[in-house]
Amino acid sequence: MAMTIHCDIVSAEEEIYSGRAKLIVANGVQGDLGVTYGHAPLLTSLEPGPVRVVLDSGEELIYYVSGGFLEVQPNVVSILADTALRADDLDEAAALEAQKQAQADMLNQSGDIDYGRAAANLAAASAQLRTLQQIRKTINKTK
Repeated sequence: MAMTIHCDIVSAEEEIYSGRAKLIVANGVQGDLGVTYGHAPLLTSLEPGPVRVVLDSGEELIYYVSGGFLEVQPNVVSILADTALRADDLDEAAALEAQKQAQADMLNQSGDIDYGRAAANLAAASAQLRTLQQIRKTINKTK
């Protein structure tokens, strides 16, 4: 049996994943972070983007988180996010439209736009698209 660690991915609405994993990769505020069995305890903020969970069998599960926190304890990794979605639940057309709208909002020169909100919307839409690209890479590797 390979060395695995328990992983929980939880959103404000529901638990998205709970199980054993060989590797968890998430987008931390200082870059990508990989966690395996025996990792030192850690608490870090997450940026919006994909979370990859590699199972003992080698299968990869990909989730999208809108940001949040990743905590590593001796036998468990917890990812707490405001929004967490299974990658299959992402809508590429909606993400592209949201990205276009956020870019247009940021270019709007009138004082009617909340630039902070537009930037957050742009980051979220771009992260969803990166998650979909990650899924395509994973699918192409297995073919």
